[in-house]
Amino acid sequence: MNKVIVIGGGPAGLMAAVSAASHGADVTLLDKGNKLGRKLAISGGGRCNVTNRMDERELIRYIPGNGKFMYSPFSVFNNENIIAFFEDLGIALKEEDMGRMFPVNDKAATVVQVLLDQLRLKGVETITDQRVTGLAFEEDEITGVKLENDRLLKANHVIVATGGTSVPHTGSTGDAYPWARQAGHTVTELYPTEVPITSNDRYIQERTLQGLSLRDVELTVWNQKKKAIVTHEGDMLFTHFGISGPIALRCSQYIVKEQKKNGDQPVTLSIDLHPGESVGDMEQQLHKLKKTAGEKSCKNALASLAPERYLLLLLERVNIDPSQALKEAQAEQLQTLAKEMKQFVFSSDGTLSLKKAFVTGGGVSIKEIEPKTMRSKIKQGLYFCGEVLDIHGYTGGFNITCAFSTGYAAGKSAAQQNE
Repeated sequence: MNKVIVIGGGPAGLMAAVSAASHGADVTLLDKGNKLGRKLAISGGGRCNVTNRMDERELIRYIPGNGKFMYSPFSVFNNENIIAFFEDLGIALKEEDMGRMFPVNDKAATVVQVLLDQLRLKGVETITDQRVTGLAFEEDEITGVKLENDRLLKANHVIVATGGTSVPHTGSTGDAYPWARQAGHTVTELYPTEVPITSNDRYIQERTLQGLSLRDVELTVWNQKKKAIVTHEGDMLFTHFGISGPIALRCSQYIVKEQKKNGDQPVTLSIDLHPGESVGDMEQQLHKLKKTAGEKSCKNALASLAPERYLLLLLERVNIDPSQALKEAQAEQLQTLAKEMKQFVFSSDGTLSLKKAFVTGGGVSIKEIEPKTMRSKIKQGLYFCGEVLDIHGYTGGFNITCAFSTGYAAGKSAAQQNE
């Protein structure tokens, strides 16, 4: 029987331990905190978005950080397997928008408890409040893990599932990166992904739009050559420091990457308030309203086209007095207003820090990992899974899917490898 140590009690680590024990290994799960599943318990706003039911090709598209690597672990344990795994354990799931899967009771704690119950039922030894200080090797084979006070816990297989450096209060503080380097692995540059975007533009600094949500809009990131890098459609929120919300988070990594290219210069973004319509369509609507509601003030006549505070800012940008009658607006002004509604341009000076990010970009290089087993190509008996790897997805169940999939694959492989 293989002796397997799993380091880390997050989604990847819990699944790795359950998988290894299910496939016959003697498993010990170590975590430096006093409670397992802390990150899982707060995922999905406390509801736990356990996976996403998109078809595989679409699923990979929503994992922009080395998503193609996931084809192999998905061949072992994919999103449908994740759904079946939890439903077989008695957790009824429901599908929400964009394929997101949640427990019917909307309680992440239920998901955590089911995994903890499985650890107990399968005889996994769990040790909390135990800090690992490093990995132990003899030549190119792992022999166990080093603990505080120079203690050695022996094992012939070790699975590292310590997470990245985002959401550090859950225990993700980048502990494993030095261990990986010492084992000969490459750790690619770390950067924040799925993180709010900052801006120094006047209306942000003056908090003109703070707290305002925009629904079903498009957000685009542009490069220095004025070419679109990425566009996402959905909801966003103006904050006191910039913007947040689903599409802002998805665009954030592209701002980080563009600033690396342009020497930390501001990055241009734009908002399309009406993605389904052209500038010409918007201009026609404005002229129609000028005819049918021209006696009303611009502020009132155009109220159906934009939230009030956003509309007031648009009118200011095109030099239209919001209190004047719409019929007094010039054709050129309405044309400019239509363009602003379709492309409200502003700048970003970056994002919040990696500690404020939901997901860590970068990590242990996937080039040095066997994709179907999650085994190290450098050290025998060493495995990596979850966010510690250079793999990241958008929010919406994609990162947790990667964690569960790579964790399961690592646990299965570690258990089944010859001693």
